[in-house]
Amino acid sequence: MQFPIHTKETAPEASRATLDATAKKYGFLPNLFGVLAESPAAVQAYAAINKALEQSALSSVEQQVVALTVSTTNDCAYCVGAHSTVAQMVRMPEDILAALRGQRPLLDQKLNALRALVMSILHHRGWVPENDLEHFVAPGYTQRHLLDVLTIVSLKTLSNYLNHIAHTPLDPQFASQTWSAKESCTSCLAT
Repeated sequence: MQFPIHTKETAPEASRATLDATAKKYGFLPNLFGVLAESPAAVQAYAAINKALEQSALSSVEQQVVALTVSTTNDCAYCVGAHSTVAQMVRMPEDILAALRGQRPLLDQKLNALRALVMSILHHRGWVPENDLEHFVAPGYTQRHLLDVLTIVSLKTLSNYLNHIAHTPLDPQFASQTWSAKESCTSCLAT
């Protein structure tokens, strides 16, 4: 199955407004949105969740911790490249970005609790053990934060899986952050 990478001109009519808004927001149309555009429901849902996350209780850096943890765990080179670029834009410290890309624990204890929760959610398919939840709330996270984490996990699961199926090529704008799973430390998956 080959997915087209739509432009605003080739996309279904119902996807075009979303693609136009996305291109204005980013200054270009990311390939992920071009692939999603085949389904107006998919591209609109993805854009709506991204918009809703502007109200997240998680900081911009914390949101990228979640996105990168999901994307590295799911081996999504496209999303790791894209979110590594965004992480730099929101001023994530380089040591944290390098650790996330390498699938290693973070020295920042609060951010590591966030990372550990995401890994638990993924590993346990949402059946998160109570002690993992307690570890998450210990540094000050709340139920609202947990719901925001789940929102990002769902968003990244959609994009990661689509990128696996569609083989979405990394945009030139993200090329400096190219990543592959074999570069990361797969033996460092422990929380």
